[in-house]
Amino acid sequence: MDERGRAGADVRLPRAGTDVSDAVAQAAPIVSDVAAGGPEAALRWGERLDGVRPPALRVPAAVLADSLATLPEDVVTALTTAIGRVRRVHADQRPRDIVTTVVPGASVTLRFVPVDRVGLYVPGGRAVYPSSVIMNVVPAQEAGVPSLAVVSPPQKDNDGWPHPTVLATCQLLGVTEVYAVGGAQAIALLAHGGTGAGTTVAPVRTITGPGNVWVTAAKRLVVGTVGIDSEAGPTEIMIIADDSADAACVAADLISQAEHDPLAAAVLVTDSADLGDAVVGELALQVPRTKHRERIGEALAGPQSAIVVVDTLADAIAVADRYGAEHLEIHTREAQEVADRITNAGAIFVGRDTPVSLGDYAAGSNHVLPTGGAAAHSAGLGVHTFLRPVQVVHYDRAALADIAPTVQVLADAEDLPAHGAAVAARDADD
Repeated sequence: MDERGRAGADVRLPRAGTDVSDAVAQAAPIVSDVAAGGPEAALRWGERLDGVRPPALRVPAAVLADSLATLPEDVVTALTTAIGRVRRVHADQRPRDIVTTVVPGASVTLRFVPVDRVGLYVPGGRAVYPSSVIMNVVPAQEAGVPSLAVVSPPQKDNDGWPHPTVLATCQLLGVTEVYAVGGAQAIALLAHGGTGAGTTVAPVRTITGPGNVWVTAAKRLVVGTVGIDSEAGPTEIMIIADDSADAACVAADLISQAEHDPLAAAVLVTDSADLGDAVVGELALQVPRTKHRERIGEALAGPQSAIVVVDTLADAIAVADRYGAEHLEIHTREAQEVADRITNAGAIFVGRDTPVSLGDYAAGSNHVLPTGGAAAHSAGLGVHTFLRPVQVVHYDRAALADIAPTVQVLADAEDLPAHGAAVAARDADD
């Protein structure tokens, strides 16, 4: 990792060099073709780009059931435990309708209505992501979404179906509509739907779930046709630590996120130069022992990863807020107090015993989080992602008569006399 030496609170940290704009130009023909050609076009692009065509676009119920039946018992138990914890947290996120009585006889209700159909993308690249099935499906279910479809890339070594652990997790969650399609073509198919290749795919209203740059580019192209959760970039971890931190744990946590992708960002911000040196030593020991040491080493050596030594913890907090990390760990003496001062982060992990990898699987929180600094204005995936607040307004005759002069004055001030006339028309009925 790049040791940046001592820095002030205004230090600027680079991010991995991904350019979604370039990918958009290349993804556009795929999205257009699938919009016109539907399922058959999606399968054709998958075969062309990935060299695999599944036996069918929709995964049969028997394949879903067999995937769960053949999954090792300990994996089933772990998935069930994770589902239970994530469901418990997300069940509490469901907002209640808010009724405001403005004056007697006049009310405005904020009613939360679920999106009627969603599409959930589950990656299938360097790793297997049953956890992404859980993190997307559970909040949609807890929001009350009546119809949802999961898409995941077909695998050459699984008879052309998505990974069996992904399929087994869908079965555990009661998801029956699963399609063997990935990449930009999957996003286009969810957005536009279509009939062909022996199946009909109904278009969705919202698409969520992380993916590679082509998935992100396709999401950008279909915004407006559908809603999306976010444009996910490479994963990020930032750790704020003081001299009380355990260097071995800090190094292990940096490695855990670097394991995802060579473009992953792993940043330590500390007011202790000694800790920074100790973490460098731990990385030198731990990285060679990891399975994915090449990809981890590339991520840690990239310009997006660094150890930054600042003068004070206040400086570290300022750096973290400016950066807006996807995952932010706090390894300090008063960890909760430091966490309470953070405003920009996708998720905050407080203390030595709360590593990011816990949140990736079974903390109960959601691991689909804003990247690239979007935490300054966006939130992670949750029940709210699948709900639409609808305002319901009701005034009785007396309440309308009371406010009518105000409406008339404002309508005249905006030179929109018909607005005032619409209110006055009610008086004419008397």
